[in-house]
Amino acid sequence: MATLKAALFDLDGTLIDTEGQYTQFWAEAGSRYRPDIPDVAQLIKGSTLARILDTYFPDAAVRQTLRRELDEWELSMHYEFYPGAEAFLGDIRAHGIKCALVTSSDRLKMANVYHKLPRLRGFFDRILTSEDFAASKPDPDCYLRAAEALGCQRGECVVFEDALTGLRAGMSAGIFTIGMATTNSRDAITPLCHCVLDGFPGFTYWRLLDVWDPSLCR
Repeated sequence: MATLKAALFDLDGTLIDTEGQYTQFWAEAGSRYRPDIPDVAQLIKGSTLARILDTYFPDAAVRQTLRRELDEWELSMHYEFYPGAEAFLGDIRAHGIKCALVTSSDRLKMANVYHKLPRLRGFFDRILTSEDFAASKPDPDCYLRAAEALGCQRGECVVFEDALTGLRAGMSAGIFTIGMATTNSRDAITPLCHCVLDGFPGFTYWRLLDVWDPSLCR
């Protein structure tokens, strides 16, 4: 029987409440630079900045401007854990579960997060950013690399994700995937994960073991 050894977490929209701030930024950017695509702010969720710019903003001058504007925006953002997230992280670590943060954010953005939320790093054995992946979510590369970095097999891990692209990445990696109904509705994410969680309050190591079933990934 497989044993749960590692938990792999997305960051924005999963552990910290930032998606609304990013939606505002990209909605405004889309209206200025890509008014022909009215839903850019939704389409980009879970993607690395490089993939966003390459896919939706082909003009080199616009890409350069957006990088600068995003850097300035992230400096002013608020970074706070969702209710119950810290308690859950502490609980599973107390039970010997290794934890990895698997974010599409780059190292520059993460430096801002560490400055404003310094206790974040203490919960993770490894932190993987966009520079560590060969491909952006929904490609499974990020979660496969995270499992390898922790010395675990796919069947010994669980993924926590909110974005549709991230959920597809976890599922494609062959890892038991829990969808967080924080930024998308239950109906939207249910087909893309093994289990849906409304939030972390009251969720514990033992409740995780109750729902985790790696046999569903075979």
